[in-house]
Amino acid sequence: MFDKQRLTMGEFIIANQESFQYTSGELSRLLNGIRLAAKVVNHEVNKAGLVDIIGAAGETNIQGENQQKLDVLANEKFIETLKNREIVCGIASEEEDDFISINSFDKQHQNKYVVLIDPLDGSSNIDVNVSVGTIFSIYRRVTPVGTPVTLEDFLQPGKNQIAAGYIIYGTSTMYVYTTGHGVNGFTLNPALGTFYLSHPNMQFPETGQIYSVNEGNYIHFPQGVKDYIKYCQMEEGDRPYTSRYIGSLVSDFHRNMIKGGIYMYPKSSKAHNGKLRLLYECNPMAFLAEQANGKASDGFQRIMDIQPTELHERVPFFCGSKKMVEKAEEFMANA
Repeated sequence: MFDKQRLTMGEFIIANQESFQYTSGELSRLLNGIRLAAKVVNHEVNKAGLVDIIGAAGETNIQGENQQKLDVLANEKFIETLKNREIVCGIASEEEDDFISINSFDKQHQNKYVVLIDPLDGSSNIDVNVSVGTIFSIYRRVTPVGTPVTLEDFLQPGKNQIAAGYIIYGTSTMYVYTTGHGVNGFTLNPALGTFYLSHPNMQFPETGQIYSVNEGNYIHFPQGVKDYIKYCQMEEGDRPYTSRYIGSLVSDFHRNMIKGGIYMYPKSSKAHNGKLRLLYECNPMAFLAEQANGKASDGFQRIMDIQPTELHERVPFFCGSKKMVEKAEEFMANA
């Protein structure tokens, strides 16, 4: 048997393959493919201050946001790696206008999985040396195997996910993922280039004392969100809570999962549907949260029950420790 204290990610995937709903080995290869691309991106992120790779690339993505140079590189590396390993039939990325259909030369559209990815979340923080990350979501296609993928394969509710995770590029680099059997975190040993199991069975504390929201937008928030923020700031019981907002979803989520807290990106008068994308930001984080005893909501309903209608759809997002999200929902319902 493997030594659980020094288990590599590859060994962990092999040891737990029987718990996957589908055990053909393709999902394992896909998770390993993402791991390989993450190591390449990690290398580039860590040397960003030494070479001309920081700053804007001079183009905007489909969201109308400036693409950073590392955004473009990360997008290329993940797409290239997944294509070359011939394990997916389609990819959707924050940086691409439309999904990418992939037909392996000898397989004739036989691959079963689609990947949705935010290649470099929080990239506006690159130039100031703040942690950034990659977020991914994996589904089994719903159209017949042997045919090209269609938009229908990507517009699935989050409850259909079979795996999701993120890589955080910070003081240490971590790969955190779930296949529906809990959440496990692996830390990269840069000397060996190997991820080791460092955070088994990660869990949100049931409640916490951190709230994460961009309070600079307070005046634009719905009344329910304003009321909840005032509740967080009130001197009563275990409050006031501490305000901690990095501006990188991966970083804020990761901290709150370890320490206990709530992350909020509500709709506002400036962003009527919120800012975060349902398919490759909110759904994967919601899957991780629920697998780690947390909760994710748009303020009124479960994130993973929402039926997507477009590839880059945006939704309000409340995610974190279960009791804190439920309290925020109370304020939203009563406003």
